[in-house]
Amino acid sequence: MLSATGTVLQRATPESQGIDSSAVLKFVEAAEQQVQEFHSFMLLRHGKVVAEGWWSPYAPQCPHMLFSLSKSFTSTAVGLAIEEGLLSLDDTVLSFFPDDAPAEVNQHLAAMQVRHLLSMSTGQEDDTMPPMFEEPEGRYTRAFFTVPVLHQPGTYFMYNTGATYMLSAIVQKVSGQKLFDYLTPRLFQPLGIEGAFWEQSPQGINMGGFGLNIKTEDIARFGQLYLQKGKWEGSQIVPEAWVAEATAFQVSNGKDMESDWAQGYGYQFWRCRHNCYRGDGAFGQYCVVMPDQDAVLVITGGLPEMQPPLNLVWDILLPAMGTGALPDDAPAQNTLKEKLGNLAFAPAQGAEASPTAAKISGRVYQMQKNPLQVECITLNFERGECAITVKNPFTEETYSCGFGRWAKGESSLFNEFPTPEVRKIAVSGAWVDENTFSVIVRLYETPFFIRMTYSFNGDEVLLESRINVGFAAPKAIVMAGKAKKRRFERNTIL
Repeated sequence: MLSATGTVLQRATPESQGIDSSAVLKFVEAAEQQVQEFHSFMLLRHGKVVAEGWWSPYAPQCPHMLFSLSKSFTSTAVGLAIEEGLLSLDDTVLSFFPDDAPAEVNQHLAAMQVRHLLSMSTGQEDDTMPPMFEEPEGRYTRAFFTVPVLHQPGTYFMYNTGATYMLSAIVQKVSGQKLFDYLTPRLFQPLGIEGAFWEQSPQGINMGGFGLNIKTEDIARFGQLYLQKGKWEGSQIVPEAWVAEATAFQVSNGKDMESDWAQGYGYQFWRCRHNCYRGDGAFGQYCVVMPDQDAVLVITGGLPEMQPPLNLVWDILLPAMGTGALPDDAPAQNTLKEKLGNLAFAPAQGAEASPTAAKISGRVYQMQKNPLQVECITLNFERGECAITVKNPFTEETYSCGFGRWAKGESSLFNEFPTPEVRKIAVSGAWVDENTFSVIVRLYETPFFIRMTYSFNGDEVLLESRINVGFAAPKAIVMAGKAKKRRFERNTIL
């Protein structure tokens, strides 16, 4: 196995590493046709990047929200803490949080160990995150113990993001550092990962099970580190024994031989078909490690279903990986290079102008009560773009909307919950017909984009807003508004 070296991963042609460029092209084209919402991907073979691409406005320098792919990084922190003698797999969970223990402790809860948090086999039948979010004082560790432990730990698999939060809390308790700070000199810095960010709870604890934001290439370095059994540039960054144990079958999670969510679970890593394993996160965040092929595949996206991309990997990429270098194929390489260099999501489709634009430009629409708490909206059309101003109880912001292109900016208007957090956005708009203006807002460091359709009729507007993916089936939010009466903008001389 060749090692990835340097702060930037080495690049090579697919054929030099035993993969047909035509197969990679077929994979990308199939992803666009069948999956449609890849944001980026990076394929490594023998420690070298053989193909990579970002669908504009997503870009190499932009971090991406990982959701549960964060869990595999939390697992790594636990492995490092064990190596340093700060804790053990056999430590009971209650021993770290005596002040949060419930009044009555049954034998199953008393028997719950660190290893059971890691393998999602705590014995609880419900994810503990919902009660954590609802804990009135924000004490998530206490809320974890309110979910009954009904099974003997180690015997019952239940995907439990709250269990990963508890691992983060344990690492913080035994090291005196937040998970992110603990990992920075031990993992992020050695791998050359910069600009990472990890969300934290009201307790001041990194979320562990989600909340990490890093770039596509950073994920690839992490996957390559695990493929290299924890070694990086000649140094053992993560203990080899931990890599083997964390990625091995620890608990059964189903019997469906065709599902990559039923091949067994390790320590915050999923087992896959074809003797592969992965970390993954909601809506299409993957770090797939293929030991038999000496390969790593990273994907970020905004997908409603997680299995289809893996099917494409097994059906197209895996059979294309040979045992030795292939003859150079310049035409296929050039075709692939051209394809990867022109990946992009199309901006909003339609006309750039409409007679209605002049009529409604600058009008302030008072919106009826709605779930998004939007109070007023104003659209100003001028100089080849539209400036949209939105007022809610917390802020009033204006963002630009490009015609035939993506206008980039920042906004706090598109958070799931009303918060001051600012997100990067790319926005495009077009007139679908004379009275209908369509807007696409891509939060291009997340899996999410929002389609908004403004339908104008006289002094009234009907706005329909729909997000692409969510933990519940996304539903359109429809809100109505009416133009306020115009006021004189300057004094009138009588």
